[in-house]
Amino acid sequence: MTQLHIESTGHGPDLVLLHGWAMHSGIWGGVREQLAQQFRLHLVDLPGHGLSPACEPGTLEHMVEIVTEILPERCMVGGWSLGGQIAIELALREPARIEGLALISTTPCFAKREDWEWGMEHKLLLLFLENLKQDYAATIHRFLTLQMSGDRNAATILSQLRKHFFQRAEPDPGTLQKGLKLLQDNDLRARLEAVKQPVLLLHGESDVITHPAAANWMHQQLPQSQLVMFPHCGHAPFLSYPDQFITCLNEFRTLSR
Repeated sequence: MTQLHIESTGHGPDLVLLHGWAMHSGIWGGVREQLAQQFRLHLVDLPGHGLSPACEPGTLEHMVEIVTEILPERCMVGGWSLGGQIAIELALREPARIEGLALISTTPCFAKREDWEWGMEHKLLLLFLENLKQDYAATIHRFLTLQMSGDRNAATILSQLRKHFFQRAEPDPGTLQKGLKLLQDNDLRARLEAVKQPVLLLHGESDVITHPAAANWMHQQLPQSQLVMFPHCGHAPFLSYPDQFITCLNEFRTLSR
């Protein structure tokens, strides 16, 4: 199995945090210290990101298998964006180990489909894929900027996002391309009803990557869910509203145990 890079800190119930596409676990730096006062925090670099080596074949199922190997015996899992889809699959695979889910800016289906209007256009995802091959740096900068679209503090938060992103080595190019393919193909809608754990949905009202309506839809499908919408917030509520984000997780932990 691929050896994942994990940083564990703090005391309390175990909380595993999974970052999104092209990011790494350093993205949680702004909330790490405070969360570690309430949780035993496990910050994971997904395969091919940050300090974790790439893996083959790089499918969602394979990533879930690898992350399963490092899960504490019982824990809550928080996933941001693509990390949220991995968290959903982990909850379905390991119901006895995972006590609750925090799905942050997550959607069950990233791409728009005939029966799913709240996804990104396929042509936009394909354009990202082509641009990624030609100019990695420019494509990543555009993606980071898109994440902050509609945020009330877009310039400040974008600066933080870029600072965290470039703290570690560039993600593996092959992993990034496979990750975009996952975003294009994954559709977890039919599997959501099988999630039995309590779920906390945290979402920005101005998110243009994972539409807020997707969070509302998930809230309706998940019987044990609560939804928190952050006003004038883009794709990273933990950067835009760090104090409120931490409060939400602290309050939710009592429900998921």
